[in-house]
Amino acid sequence: MQLVLPFKQLSLSQTQWHLDMRLLLPVLALLSIGLIMVASASFSFAEHRLGDQLFFFKRHLAYLLIAAGAMAVGFFVSPSVWANYGRLWILLAVFLLIIVLIPGIGREVNGSRRWLAFAGFTLQVSELVKVATVVFLAAHLEKHRDTLSDDWREFFKLIAVIVVLSILLLMEPDFGSAVTLSCTFMALLFLGGSHIRQFSLVFAAGLLAIGALAYTAPYRLERLATYLDPWADPFNAGYQLIQSLIAFGRGEWFGVGLGQSVQKMLYLPEAHTDFVFAIFAEEFGFVGVLCLMSLYVLLILRVLQLGKLAIGRKNWYAAFVLIGFGLLLSGQTFINLGVNAGLLPTKGLTLPFVSYGGSSLLVCCAMIGMMLRFAHEFQSPAAAVRRPRYGK
Repeated sequence: MQLVLPFKQLSLSQTQWHLDMRLLLPVLALLSIGLIMVASASFSFAEHRLGDQLFFFKRHLAYLLIAAGAMAVGFFVSPSVWANYGRLWILLAVFLLIIVLIPGIGREVNGSRRWLAFAGFTLQVSELVKVATVVFLAAHLEKHRDTLSDDWREFFKLIAVIVVLSILLLMEPDFGSAVTLSCTFMALLFLGGSHIRQFSLVFAAGLLAIGALAYTAPYRLERLATYLDPWADPFNAGYQLIQSLIAFGRGEWFGVGLGQSVQKMLYLPEAHTDFVFAIFAEEFGFVGVLCLMSLYVLLILRVLQLGKLAIGRKNWYAAFVLIGFGLLLSGQTFINLGVNAGLLPTKGLTLPFVSYGGSSLLVCCAMIGMMLRFAHEFQSPAAAVRRPRYGK
C-alpha cells in the first residue's frame, strides 16, 4: 500500500512523495500503544514522586512531537547526505561517548553515566551512536564489499572502530547497547563480504572478551545468577524480575484490563521504561502480547523486504542501512521482551516505540524516516534503471 503526497520535492525530476504504508502503519500502531501504556504504567509512580499523574504522559507526548520531526528529517534529507559524511558521524559518535564520561557533563543515573542533559531534556548518547555506526559502516561497505574478504588491513580497521565504541559503551557502563551494536556491526561485516576466517577469528575473540567482562564485573555475575534463579534473592537482585513475572502471570489470557494493573503500583521498578512490556502483558494478557509481537514482526519483515529489494537493485548502501536498522530494531526488541519474560539477564534497553524515553523514541523514528526515504526512492522510475552510489 502506498500513500502518494502530491507536492513538490526539492528535486525537479520527481513530483510526488511515496509513503510505504506497510512500513509506516505498524510504527504508528506501536507509537499509539506506547503513548497509552506510558500513561497507564506511570501514573502511580508520577503521582508518588512528582505529584502529577500525567507528568510522564505529557513528556512522552512532547517526545512524540520531536520524534515526528526527526522522522521528517530522515525522510526529506537525501541518503547521500548521510553517506557522504559517514566518517564525520562516527567521529561525532566517539566524541559524544567520551564527553558523556566526563563528570559534570555526563549525567549519572543508577550508577551509569549515559546521558547528556540540556534544556530540561536528557539525551542517551548510545542511541545516536547506533545510527551513526550503521550509516558509517554501510557507506564504507558499499565501497569495499568486493575487496573486504582479501584485505585484512581494511577489515581490522573496521574491527578497531567497533572495539573503540564497545569499550566506551562499557565504560558508561551500557552492556546491552554494546552487545546490540557489536552484533549488528559483525552481521553487516559478514553480509558485506568478510571471509569466514575473519569472522570466526573475531567471533572467538568476542566470546573470550564477554567471558572476561562477566567475571571482572561482580554486578554482571549477579545479574546472571539472578537470571538463572531470581528467587534466590527475591528482595534484592531478583526483585525486579520476580515482579515482572508476577505481572505476566496476572495477565493470563485476556489481561486484567487497561489501567487495572497492580504491579505498576510501585511494585515493579521502571514500569514505564524498561518493563512497560510486563505491564502491557498484565493488562492485555497473552492475546494482547501476541498482537503486539505481530506488529513488530510486520515491521521487521517489511524492513527486510526493502533490504532485499535494495539488493536486487544493486543499491548496496540502502541494503546495508536497511538491514542494519532492521537488526538494531529486532535485536533491541528481542532483548527487551526476553528480559521482561525472564528469558535473558536484565539489560537497560527500552522497547522500541513503546517504552518511555525520548532518546530511543527520537532515534527509532529517525531510522523509520530514513527507511521510508529508501522506499520512496525504490518507487521512482529513475531509481529502477540506475545503480546509486552514495558514498564519496
